[in-house]
Amino acid sequence: MKTTLLPQLQVFLVAARLKSFSAAARELGVSPAAVSLSVRQLEEQLRVVLFARTTRSMSLTDAGRRLMEGAGPALSQALASLTEVSAQPGEVVGRLKLTVPEVAVPFVITPVLPAFRARHPRVEVEVVAENRLVDIVAEGYDAGVRLHEALERDMVQVRLTDGFRFVVVGAPSYLERHGTPQRPEDLLRHECFTIRMPSSGGLYAWELERGSRNWRVPVRGGVVTNNRELTLALVEQGLGLAYASEPAVKEQLRTGRLVRVLEAYAPTVPGFFLYFPSRAQRSEPLRLFVETAKELAARPWGER
Repeated sequence: MKTTLLPQLQVFLVAARLKSFSAAARELGVSPAAVSLSVRQLEEQLRVVLFARTTRSMSLTDAGRRLMEGAGPALSQALASLTEVSAQPGEVVGRLKLTVPEVAVPFVITPVLPAFRARHPRVEVEVVAENRLVDIVAEGYDAGVRLHEALERDMVQVRLTDGFRFVVVGAPSYLERHGTPQRPEDLLRHECFTIRMPSSGGLYAWELERGSRNWRVPVRGGVVTNNRELTLALVEQGLGLAYASEPAVKEQLRTGRLVRVLEAYAPTVPGFFLYFPSRAQRSEPLRLFVETAKELAARPWGER
């Protein structure tokens, strides 16, 4: 009896990952009513409630979460196996879904993805660039990219880049008009571009360090945005200061369009790491992506 529920299970997993029946319907190419019917049939056969639904939102129940965590990876592996049997000898086919913070895209995705696709054209890659912390198992990702300090301890970790600094930067024109901060607390008197944290909803406090001492400065300004390109464009126009990874502003620093501020307080982070659950190591597409990423992303920043 349970094997007859596989189509409904697949629909449930898509709806659970997207947290929306309408979004699941768009991905599956069916109507929202068809998604709702499949989930209801699955709930009736299992005699459990999988989603807590209101007119405005939906979330997984405990039973739904357990089903997603248990069945999601297994069904993905089964579907991948069905695809793999159609491959020619030596050819790898499959699908790879990655979650990556936007700041990491130019350094660990842009240099890697073209070569990976050229080598393995039958591996479909989906990259979701967003800045929130993602539960890759619960949300159906094969792997993710994070800074080392944000990694979960039970994950396999693969270094992709060298360590780098986060620096405060500003345009010479801004510093001429407003002066150059000499201490972290001086930033409180300056126009600063910051971001709103997706997890807490609060504004990000700039992290600085010198020796054994650390600062979290609650900077403020007239513009809040999580778009790096917009922030740097405004900073280059002399409208304020920004906090950025040093590799992301390498060219602006080289040409003098931006200069470092409070450089003695710039914190260093170990770099970006690819992470994934241990059972994901059985995935051939992931193994090959790791191999390509280690080759093309793990280089000194100065070589880019």
